[in-house]
Amino acid sequence: MRRLRDHSLGLVFGLLFLIVLVGQALSGHADFNQQQLTDGLEPISLARYVTSASFAVDVAENWQSEYLQFFLYIFLTVWLVQRGSPESKPVGEEGLESDQKQKIGPYADDDSPAWARARGIRLWLFGNSLGLTMGLIFVACWLAQSIAGVAAYNERQLADLEDPISWAQYLRAPDFWNRTLQNWQSELLAVASMAILSIYLRQRGSPQSKPVGTAHTATGVEG
Repeated sequence: MRRLRDHSLGLVFGLLFLIVLVGQALSGHADFNQQQLTDGLEPISLARYVTSASFAVDVAENWQSEYLQFFLYIFLTVWLVQRGSPESKPVGEEGLESDQKQKIGPYADDDSPAWARARGIRLWLFGNSLGLTMGLIFVACWLAQSIAGVAAYNERQLADLEDPISWAQYLRAPDFWNRTLQNWQSELLAVASMAILSIYLRQRGSPQSKPVGTAHTATGVEG
């Protein structure tokens, strides 16, 4: 039970993710088949739907926007600040910070990761590994979205007796950018809202909020 408690945040979010993904598959399958019947076509099985381009593009377009949010947030908060927000470093502490504060090289603790004591490319990679990983996942999901997207788009084109298009053409198509930008704007709005609203609002006990009695002007202070 202690092991479950120690990892409860990740486990609960993982479980919620699976529940929502299954829900998306079931509702998406019903919606897809309803459209199939409207178009005078045969409905398809759930197994065929979850392996289809239509399902893949819907999943990938949401994933890529989420990882874009994390990628931008991780890198921009190195250099940019928001006075009064617990999501920001204190004003005046922008930048990469000193080796001593980052506990790298000769300032590493006994239990610091081995690569924190390294030099050169290993230290650089480890020191930027979180942001780089988020960026790579974003690019991979965006690529998956474009590949699944052109397949789904061409399915509709053929159903409407229209000519299919190439992947390069799809990257310039309104369908691709409409799917992409409608997700990007929502993620960027969510991050901006969290950074600004947390200046003035509180959630008692949450590490994403300042302590209830902390001044609005306090920056980089978390509960």
